[in-house]
Amino acid sequence: MERSTIVRVHEGLHARPATRFVKLAKSFESEVEIIKDGKSASAKSAVKLMLLAVKENDEVTIRTRGADEIEAVEALVGYLENPLAGLTEEQAPAEPDAASAAGVTLKVEPTKPAAFEEEVSGALKGVAASEGYAVGAAFAHFPPEIKPERRTLSSGDINAELARFAEAVEAVQARMNASLASATLSANDRGIIAALRDIAADDELRDEVVATINTGSDAVTSVIGAAAKIAAQFGQVDDPYLNARADDVQAVGRQICLALLGQADISLDDIPKGAILIAEDIGAWDLARAPLKRIGGIVCGHGGATSHIAIIARAHGIPAVLGMGAQVHELAKAREIALDGHRGHVVGDPDGAVLDRFRARIDEAAREREALKAFRDTTPRRADGTVIEVAANIGSLEEIDAAREAGAMGVGLFRTELLFMRHMHLPSEDMQAETYAALAKAFAPHPVIVRTLDIGGDKPISGIEFPPEENPFLGWRGIRMCLDRPDIFKPQLRALLRAAVHGNVKVMLPMVADVAEVRATRALIETCKAELAAEKVAFGEFQLGVMIETPAAVLIAPALAKEVAFFSIGTNDLTQYIMAADRLNPTVAKLNDVTNVAVMSAIEMTARAGAAAGIMVGMCGEAAGRPDLIPEFLRMGLTELSMSPASIQRAKKRIAELGG
Repeated sequence: MERSTIVRVHEGLHARPATRFVKLAKSFESEVEIIKDGKSASAKSAVKLMLLAVKENDEVTIRTRGADEIEAVEALVGYLENPLAGLTEEQAPAEPDAASAAGVTLKVEPTKPAAFEEEVSGALKGVAASEGYAVGAAFAHFPPEIKPERRTLSSGDINAELARFAEAVEAVQARMNASLASATLSANDRGIIAALRDIAADDELRDEVVATINTGSDAVTSVIGAAAKIAAQFGQVDDPYLNARADDVQAVGRQICLALLGQADISLDDIPKGAILIAEDIGAWDLARAPLKRIGGIVCGHGGATSHIAIIARAHGIPAVLGMGAQVHELAKAREIALDGHRGHVVGDPDGAVLDRFRARIDEAAREREALKAFRDTTPRRADGTVIEVAANIGSLEEIDAAREAGAMGVGLFRTELLFMRHMHLPSEDMQAETYAALAKAFAPHPVIVRTLDIGGDKPISGIEFPPEENPFLGWRGIRMCLDRPDIFKPQLRALLRAAVHGNVKVMLPMVADVAEVRATRALIETCKAELAAEKVAFGEFQLGVMIETPAAVLIAPALAKEVAFFSIGTNDLTQYIMAADRLNPTVAKLNDVTNVAVMSAIEMTARAGAAAGIMVGMCGEAAGRPDLIPEFLRMGLTELSMSPASIQRAKKRIAELGG
């Protein structure tokens, strides 16, 4: 069975889209090949697939052979034709204030000061991989090189060596799986580690190592050789992102070798706060697990702007200069480092004039942050005295401290997806109840608005089987899936009812497009109450609201307002649905503008409907934190704005200015 198509996956089948595609291919019994420009590769090997260098808008052919070949072709072609399916965190624009939320003190605004347009005396040049300026003590990180053992095995030793290799791969995967379960790992870092784990188990790497061991070579030598061979193949691909995957393969090979040798890599746990990490190379696996809040900057001999090191650095607001080559050894001898992540300049042991220039810019950013702290405990009000709740959008209990430190007046959006995604099995009712109760207690008496599970075919989780969908963002997600799966929805509703005795819990439903969805949920809530009462389990009441993020919800807002206690406008999805423009697709980025008259009209229609019904209208999209739009949102009648913690103090300042 064959079918040709044009690839619409954003940026093509690079690391994480490739692993998703492989996972889908492996779910079918049939053999699956993908063919491009006359070259074919197994669709069940992420490494082989990436080496084929399938890019967006390439024409490819899917060839299947087996009992379920028709279903396999349909599902795989559907994935390739879906422009959202391959989108990953590293392609999404980073929030400019993410570093402040993470506690990074040396990140500055991306605007370059005029003084830095001049060359910095004594600066070494690398690749500008993550913006920002930093000055800090040099922390050299040069783990010893693992060298081939070059042992020749007897025929009787080969099976034992193969078993030893298999155990090492399992050990590396187990360590990576343990890291993926860590509560402190960000979603972005989680995706990177998952991609590395898949490389560790990929058939291409395994088969190359096994073949070499079978010739009588020891496992360590075989792994080093196989990783180098595959890395060289990535280096020859005409694509900078895929070139950078060579570093990932080498990093995975190193971890397998360490497992074979029974050794642990040198840890970064002892890096001093604010220090500049100097390394010839550092694997994404090591960096993602490092104490990132303590790292002031990164300078690395390997890597580029598309490497996973750069992606992690940008996500955490850490200035980084990569691709320094042998120059890192010179910098490793320095006591202090000045780093310009905008231009890719690094100065070892800078003189007084250079230090003054760097520190002036760092101080400027610090002064701005310090000035905003004055608004931490402000209760912002409109000119008429109405309190405007400025709340936080968070996704885990680990984010509570940052939100409270920023002065959040509660939580306007608690995303429950991470609670479901970080476990191998669906979280129990008790686990959910404990999480929601802890959230409510942390912010009492302020409200915490918990969004019920908003998961769909684009974000599968363990325990829920999703059918292949050509466009999962318009498919079986949010409230639609939950109502179809009461076995999943009821434990969450019961947990929320139990948590309501501990604080001011509110619940909102995502992706609502029909009043019937709200009524069906209410009926399910009543069933849950009756069950809890019969079981003599304490529970409380919570207000039920809906997210306004579909055009349908806007148009039926007056009817919805009669059914619920509040609205929360999700501007991210609302904008893309109204404008029919994927918010993460750069080719239609100009259409994805919340200030477009169509979107602003939808927000105002929603606000009017809420005001007429006497219910609270809030906003939990990123637009809620924009100082330029806050005056208009308040004019429309919104009384709650929820945003990333880093934006809270700036928003409070803006509202205070308007209130006079």
